[in-house]
Amino acid sequence: MYKELRKNPMYTYLLLLSITIVAGLQAWRTIFNNFAVDEVGISGFQIGVIQSVREIPGFMALLVVYLILIIKEHKIAALSVLVMGVGVCLTGFFPSFGGLIFTTLIMSLGFHYFETINKSLTLQYFTKKQVPIVLGRIKSFGAITNIIVGGLIWVLTKYFNLSDIFLLFGLLIILSGLYALTRNPVDKSIPAQSKRMVLKKKYWLFYTLNFLSGARRQIFVAFAVFMLVEKFEYKVETIAILFIINNVITYFVAPLIAKAINKYGEKWVLSIEYISLIGIFIAYALVKDKTLVAVLYVLDHIFFGAAMAVNTYFHKIGNKEDIAPSMAVGFTINHISAVIIPVVGGALWMIDSRIPFFAGALIALVSLFFVQKIKIPSQN
Repeated sequence: MYKELRKNPMYTYLLLLSITIVAGLQAWRTIFNNFAVDEVGISGFQIGVIQSVREIPGFMALLVVYLILIIKEHKIAALSVLVMGVGVCLTGFFPSFGGLIFTTLIMSLGFHYFETINKSLTLQYFTKKQVPIVLGRIKSFGAITNIIVGGLIWVLTKYFNLSDIFLLFGLLIILSGLYALTRNPVDKSIPAQSKRMVLKKKYWLFYTLNFLSGARRQIFVAFAVFMLVEKFEYKVETIAILFIINNVITYFVAPLIAKAINKYGEKWVLSIEYISLIGIFIAYALVKDKTLVAVLYVLDHIFFGAAMAVNTYFHKIGNKEDIAPSMAVGFTINHISAVIIPVVGGALWMIDSRIPFFAGALIALVSLFFVQKIKIPSQN
């Protein structure tokens, strides 16, 4: 199947841009906090505001529906990478609270729009058997990219200041986006996409699973690492080691998840994910051993990859012309919890640090209930 994929121009096109986006985001995340705190001197509250701003473009993903009226989807993908590169590039030139909000918004706008278009093009250009494989390989290459970028930054910080590193990675991202603008991987036989907002009753389960997946993601992102640092006093070096372990495992596990989706189906894969997460979140709340919590963190990250099954489910039940607008709607719904969960969870954390994780177990249980409603029409 891999030889067949490589013959598809859209595969190499999306793979190039996906690796670029992953590299840019990893570089930005790795040095942003140090730059913001050490060189700009912003407070913890201001960091929280910036992170909230970073999620705003997730809500704006719906505008993709209107962009495709005037710009072809593959061009939007390349332009999104270009915009992200500009945001990363400019970060070091605006060393102030307002400046970081501005550059973060630009960076995030490019990232979120690419992610929306990436899902849409993947579902349009590949068969039902190919889609999980493509998503799995992109995750695998993304994992290796994260490790390489981490190593590069470790070396670069010894010779360059953080502003220069932002500039370097930003320029590389921009060059990749400009190169992609010169490519044309379009297959004219692909059905034209609906140029309007699509909200259909038949897709209600896809919307629901997206919202719940976003809520689960935010508990992991907002509180898992925070617990490692605050409660178990993990140092930066240890967190970095866990990060490397996670990415090495992802490189090997992502293709296996893709094969499991093809062999056993989305209901089976997502059921395994949420059954496991119920136990993991409860263990997070109760764990007292420093080694065990690291194991939980790695397991949590492994099951993260199963979320691709939500999109492959839509691919099997959705109309072909609804893919682009539905990916935009799903991406927006997925990000609703990006604002709600950190704020509410943070308040609950102040009462008892176990509560957000018990809430995560409840979300996993509700997700498991809805996953049982997945039905794939035989004709698809």
